[in-house]
Amino acid sequence: MSSAAVDQYGVFGHPVGHSLSPFIHGVFAHDSGQQMSYRAYDVAPEEFTERVHSFFAGGGRGLNITLPHKIAAVEVAQELTGRAAHAAAVNTLVLQGESILADNTDGVGLVHDLCDNLGLVITQRRLLILGAGGATRGVLAPLLGLEPAILVIANRTPQRAEALAAAFADLGVTQGVGFPYVGDTPFDLIINATSASLSGDIPPIPAGAIGPETVCYDLAYGRSAMAFVRWAQQSGCARAVQGLGMLVEQAAESFRLWRGVRPETSGVLEALKERIGSV
Repeated sequence: MSSAAVDQYGVFGHPVGHSLSPFIHGVFAHDSGQQMSYRAYDVAPEEFTERVHSFFAGGGRGLNITLPHKIAAVEVAQELTGRAAHAAAVNTLVLQGESILADNTDGVGLVHDLCDNLGLVITQRRLLILGAGGATRGVLAPLLGLEPAILVIANRTPQRAEALAAAFADLGVTQGVGFPYVGDTPFDLIINATSASLSGDIPPIPAGAIGPETVCYDLAYGRSAMAFVRWAQQSGCARAVQGLGMLVEQAAESFRLWRGVRPETSGVLEALKERIGSV
């Protein structure tokens, strides 16, 4: 089959050279027998809208969107899924007829990893999310859909946490606080959605928030997650996990939207763990 006949997909980011998406979707396509090609495109912010339209005008079928374009992608689409609208950010675009549909698969990818891969129960459990930025906003609705007892958002600027908690209060029991005010009662699950690990800076939450039953999860993976993972382990948590599983599961949801089939994820997840190291 000539390359021109193969459906074209890709990821837009800036920078994007580090992206694992071409590897992940290449394995998905091979394993599910899909004829498609997928590559990474380094797209500067000022070029983003034009490049999206030219990609689809040139026969492209679907895109993943990563930093710094997730908010700009909201504006480029003609239609948003409910979860993309809730997240106010987009990580997946698909051409449906003549219009571009935008979705956000980050939250459902996280839920798949937590519940299916890690076997965690979220319903009626106490959740703490560190950070009140776009990464947190993108996962709140799917997490609240599992009906935790409470979901606390903690942030360096308390007002941002309070505003985000209020915006999602119709979906479940939420609370927004500053880092020092999360309390001394252990949480069942603590999710790090800050970029603190990049600088080795750990959010200053009370020691009592982590107990021997607490699972700690960093949305980042690889070197970016190691400071938080090490801190969580030293704090006596039950388990500390980085976000490779979320990366793979959100990609599988994008693939399903594009191709109508959800690929098996365990093989590519194991391959990535061997490739970059994991806990």
